[in-house]
Amino acid sequence: IVGLGKSWFDYNLAKSHSVHFDEVWAINAVASVIFHDRVFMMDPPSRFLDTEDAGGQTESMKKLLTSHNKPIYTCELDERCKNLIEYPVKEIVKDTGCHYLNNTVAYTVAFAYWNDVANIKLFGIDFTYKNVNMAESGRACVEFWCAIAISKGIKIEVAHRSGLLDTNVPDNEKLYGYHRLEDPLVQTVQDGNLLITKQSEIEPPEPVE
Repeated sequence: IVGLGKSWFDYNLAKSHSVHFDEVWAINAVASVIFHDRVFMMDPPSRFLDTEDAGGQTESMKKLLTSHNKPIYTCELDERCKNLIEYPVKEIVKDTGCHYLNNTVAYTVAFAYWNDVANIKLFGIDFTYKNVNMAESGRACVEFWCAIAISKGIKIEVAHRSGLLDTNVPDNEKLYGYHRLEDPLVQTVQDGNLLITKQSEIEPPEPVE
């Protein structure tokens, strides 16, 4: 899932290093820039076609909506756009028992959860907007759905630069309280398993040639 946050650079870096993704889902105007398989745009198409409310995204979204050949999931169909798919909100809310959906990324993660994907990789999902209240509200909702997905056994991976799930916080500062110890506890991954250990017990990485 690729959004407009700064950590979407990590997606481009991954692609340039031949990382494979089974499907790429673009959030809003990201679809006008990268190759993708689906678009999630939970605003009604009329917001882009009939108003300037979306600011700089308006023109690229107009073009996308009227000439795109990939499925675009949204809240309302519009006869001016041929590839729209009405988001299955009733089915997802009924099947999950959750109706906490306050931004497009949350809808996208919920859709992945509902479709039993094995792994969700998040790029550009940072919630570092100027409007702090909106950013924190959206981040909380996305992290909620990430937790729901994890409880189902879905693997969640977040771009290194993103603040989502405290990914960009240094390892020795992630665990509150323990970060104040002289030898803080840190989380590490060994053989695919998440472990908690003292910082002093971690072997330094091999030097890069």
